[in-house]
Amino acid sequence: MERVKLEFPAEAIIHRHPLTVRVTDMNYGRHLGHDALVSLLHEARIQAFAALDLVEWDMHGYPSVVADLAVQYQSEARWPDALVIETAVPEPSGKALTVYQRIVQRDGERVVATARVNQLLIDLKAGQPVAVPEQVLQILAQARGA
Repeated sequence: MERVKLEFPAEAIIHRHPLTVRVTDMNYGRHLGHDALVSLLHEARIQAFAALDLVEWDMHGYPSVVADLAVQYQSEARWPDALVIETAVPEPSGKALTVYQRIVQRDGERVVATARVNQLLIDLKAGQPVAVPEQVLQILAQARGA
């Protein structure tokens, strides 16, 4: 079996979102479940964009949709672990915003998971992906310190 191997671009971090694993986030194995992890990633991504005055449903005129999601699990998290989700958005190449997220124990000693989401911005009238608007590129570059 070939595992997904994601390289987290730490130089492109735009936001860090602290959270605690809730009891409702645990699965039958008594650790953070996949469905809860995806929801926590989404919450952290929304918070990262909101900190930059961006929203996924209106990225300067275009809603975004998730084209794909990859998750590499590296260790378990359990209730009531304190975590931080780091969100990084490298400079886009092409029409997709590639958002990397790394979930770490708050003490920074252990990575729980690394994820990558490709988001497309859609022209609803044409039903087609569009290039990332220049305003969005500038906001993300500024957040990265570029």
